[in-house]
Amino acid sequence: MTQEELFKKLISHCKEYGFIFPSSEIYDGLSAVYDYGQYGSELKNNIKKYWWDSMVLLNDNIVGIDAAIFMHPRTWEASGHVGAFNDPLIDNKDSKKRYRADVLIEEHIAKLEGKIDKEVEKAAKKFGEAFDKNQFITTNGRVLEIQKEIDTVRARFVAALEKPDLDAMRQIIVDCEIVCPISGTKNWTDVRQFNLMFDTKIGSVSDEANVIYLRPETAQGIFVNFLNVQKSGRMKVPFGIAQIGKAFRNEIVARQFIFRMREFEQMEMQFFVRPGSELDWFDKWKEKRLRWHLAMGINPEKYRFHKHDKLAHYANAAYDIEFQFPFGFKEVEGIHSRTDYDLGRHAQFSGKKITYFDPELNQSYVPYVIETSIGVDRMVLLALANGYAEEKVVKEDGTTDERVVLRIPPALAPVKLAVLPLVKKDGLDEKAQQIVKALRFEFNCQYDEKDSIGRRYRRQDAIGTPYCITVDHQTMQDDTVTIRNRDTMQQERIPIAGLQKYMGDKVSIRSMLEKI
Repeated sequence: MTQEELFKKLISHCKEYGFIFPSSEIYDGLSAVYDYGQYGSELKNNIKKYWWDSMVLLNDNIVGIDAAIFMHPRTWEASGHVGAFNDPLIDNKDSKKRYRADVLIEEHIAKLEGKIDKEVEKAAKKFGEAFDKNQFITTNGRVLEIQKEIDTVRARFVAALEKPDLDAMRQIIVDCEIVCPISGTKNWTDVRQFNLMFDTKIGSVSDEANVIYLRPETAQGIFVNFLNVQKSGRMKVPFGIAQIGKAFRNEIVARQFIFRMREFEQMEMQFFVRPGSELDWFDKWKEKRLRWHLAMGINPEKYRFHKHDKLAHYANAAYDIEFQFPFGFKEVEGIHSRTDYDLGRHAQFSGKKITYFDPELNQSYVPYVIETSIGVDRMVLLALANGYAEEKVVKEDGTTDERVVLRIPPALAPVKLAVLPLVKKDGLDEKAQQIVKALRFEFNCQYDEKDSIGRRYRRQDAIGTPYCITVDHQTMQDDTVTIRNRDTMQQERIPIAGLQKYMGDKVSIRSMLEKI
């Protein structure tokens, strides 16, 4: 099965099992907008809680806020979004499809890097244990040739972005012979800039003065509240402000399911530090944020850091944490050193003094900022894509069966446990319902009595339930139950009285927080 076929199956699975639906589907849907179903919303909420607790509960110097979506329009002039929040777009004249020019070039570079990976993989198989990867990639002629091409394209790309030079960007696409994925042709238009902000009207009079914007990011709500939070909370630098909230971007080239949408949710934390200390803090947060990801128990080889080739106008350092999705390594989180740009600009545009008096230095200054910004929806897709698997299972009689399983980290799983009576008689169903009533105060539980026990296991595997508790006739004799592990399918017998502690140890977010 190709990665593309796997991704299509995952999208279909998300709809069939109540994770994610196309928005307004009965009206043929709305492009790049999705609704979260009963299990998707639970998964999303669990991810947000994991992030929030890791920021606000574990750090004495980080607090949370919830800023409004609507903000004074001058906010977006100060931030630079009104004048410079654009994507470079290019159309293929044959397919009539529109693409981001920068993404086409980045994907071309990624394909070249993939060629190097294949060369390394072939050599590793050929030479076995004697293979020296570093020596191979620094001496092999074919690899050096590809790397030279990558370096040349990247250098031209960075130069085009920095100006920005749209003609140069188009010329890279032409010179690299990049084709449209739909038509397969190289018949491209010129590259044009397109502003991504949604605007709307506020008040009863429709005139130019009443135009406001749906926020394209949540960070500005933190910056404009810097003084409010610092003074009311008596916060001392260094300190951080965290927020989870919706943002909106008029993505013309929205694709890859929920990876890039027009309405999405962000988890952002802005950490305010003394000028001159920002790069030390940047390194600390860069490593700490990767630990947050790895604490979920996901294979570390699926993560990597990506250093920005071109820094944003406000930054002096920037890295992305990328994850290996079925469509390649893509950004899930950004860590940026934003200098004092944001607070300085808001001071300039508002006419208000935005500084911090440092009692240790006995002086006032505009704090520098380290930002960590992560997409909630991308984390949902990460958990689903990483966990989805189709497996053959050998049954007790030697025959094989197939199952679809979502190996979502237990602490994030939508349903933590399912309680299943072996049969719906002899009091087993009543006993199972009693267990659900006792445990639902702590855990999201399901009760299921329909179909054979095997089919019920398969249903729970498909929604990612980590544990299934089976009530059988022995339960009625000694108050013990069978508990089945989703990942190993192994079963063990434990007393009903020990279920709460057993489950608490297995599915608690605390188990992940302790690893950060």
